[in-house]
Amino acid sequence: MPDSMSEQLQQDMVCEGLLECFHGLKQLDKECFRALVDTEEPLTVDEIAEAVDRERSTAYRAVQRLLQTGFIQKEQVNYDQGGYYHVYYPTDPSKIADDMQRMLNDWYAKMGQLIQEFEKKYEQADASPQSVEG
Repeated sequence: MPDSMSEQLQQDMVCEGLLECFHGLKQLDKECFRALVDTEEPLTVDEIAEAVDRERSTAYRAVQRLLQTGFIQKEQVNYDQGGYYHVYYPTDPSKIADDMQRMLNDWYAKMGQLIQEFEKKYEQADASPQSVEG
């Protein structure tokens, strides 16, 4: 990942890059998300782990990160004889896009504020009297 904003703007970015850029998602997180998007049915953690060819505990950590970011939803399924298990499915893409747009707007406002603070700070420094050596 590029270090500076100018480097980021110069490089080609694909939509999956947003997942990493906005939420710091890892490659495995993106693979788990893709597995959920590609299926018609909600999946258990075991099914997700199988789809991405990873251990259950590794897939579970990725699922937890996806839940935290709001990219996926969790639903409880109850057994008739008692007990339950969880299944996961992707969040509506328009909701994810709205959340990212909101986050971008917040970031933009914060950067604007920091730029104004920078300008004020260095305008004051520029306006202070200079000593003249003669």
